[in-house]
Amino acid sequence: MNNVHIGVNEYHGRKRFIDYAAEDRLRHLYMIGKTGVGKSTVFQNMCLQDIEAGSGACFIDPHGESIDWILSRIPEHRLQDVVLFDPSDTEYPFGLNLLEAHDEFEKDFLVNECIQIFYKLFDPKKSGIIGPQFEHWLRNAALTVMAGPEGGSILEIPRLFVDKEFERRKRGLLKDPLVIDFWTKQMAKTSDFHKSEMLNYFMSKFGPFLNNAMMRNIMGQHTSSCDLKALMDNRAIVLANLSKGKIGEMNAHMLGLILISRLQAAVLRRAKDAPESRAPFYLYVDEFQNFSTDTFISLLSESRKYGLGIHLTNQYLTQLPDQIRDSVLGNVGTMLSFEVSAEDAKILADEFAPMSESDFMGLPRFNFYIKLLIDGKTSEVFSGTGLPPAPLAATRETRDHVISLNRLAYGYPRVFVEETLKHQLN
Repeated sequence: MNNVHIGVNEYHGRKRFIDYAAEDRLRHLYMIGKTGVGKSTVFQNMCLQDIEAGSGACFIDPHGESIDWILSRIPEHRLQDVVLFDPSDTEYPFGLNLLEAHDEFEKDFLVNECIQIFYKLFDPKKSGIIGPQFEHWLRNAALTVMAGPEGGSILEIPRLFVDKEFERRKRGLLKDPLVIDFWTKQMAKTSDFHKSEMLNYFMSKFGPFLNNAMMRNIMGQHTSSCDLKALMDNRAIVLANLSKGKIGEMNAHMLGLILISRLQAAVLRRAKDAPESRAPFYLYVDEFQNFSTDTFISLLSESRKYGLGIHLTNQYLTQLPDQIRDSVLGNVGTMLSFEVSAEDAKILADEFAPMSESDFMGLPRFNFYIKLLIDGKTSEVFSGTGLPPAPLAATRETRDHVISLNRLAYGYPRVFVEETLKHQLN
């Protein structure tokens, strides 16, 4: 476990690093601020310190700039530890299967996450677009495609309702009596008219991913390219370049949600490990409001005991659903604020007392206020300045080397993937 420097504090003309202790980092950090104030630089510098210290880290970046920044600074002795997930590299797609489970507990967890993801993408305010019937169909269909030793992917769910032979084969592998009843008693007795009405509505939610070759090649693979728990245990460096400009906003959200869900499942699997064997792992998520479901709340409250330190940032508190916002403010040990909106300043003035609303609205660029967890106790509010970006340490050839290594270790040739999926999805 290692300490990192968040920034610099100046008091009475004396400058000193704001040191974030290893044990306190497992109580998590939340950072807020408008765009362009220096949030990304803080996370980039912290993540680079983790990398240089030999720690494991995961950086989920919806813009791609932070991943490029980190790749340009990775020390040579850690190049072999990098796992670069870049969906825009369509020639060697990584596999990322949301429904790949290791046991029954994980299976139930991932099915629930699958449902939460569809709510997040298509009905974030739970207005009824994704209702109880859709949820019922999705739950039973997901459990059905997961049946058997070969498992299945989320993209095979629509096939269950249009391919009788596939449905029959998968039903033959089921052991759960409630799921069997769904097919033999409920679906079998549903009239063709009502079934077709629901089917069009149900299938439309899968279309954006089934009809997109990039997403189909990533999400449709039965076996994920890497085991996130093994990467955590081995202190790997996981860099997820989910650039919305390259892959599209909905695709970036979907892949980020799947990645966070799989990470949560990996963290929970650590419950079976001896506490002393859980190597600390640090997660950085930019614009995290796009990648958090309701179950993310439990990750914040439980991950400390499993050795996961979480670092979150976004621009506005109003971007967060009330339940997640309250969980962040209630469960995060260290809070850091750059300049914020007037609406957020009202909330933060209470959290950062005795600071006033105007203090948060007039902060110069790269300056912040922080409540730092020190030896398990929250400090009084004090000010800080972000560190300048670390200098370049790698060449273009080094980046190309990382990409080549990852293609060999984790990617699959597109032609091979598409040929396999042709038989799975048709």
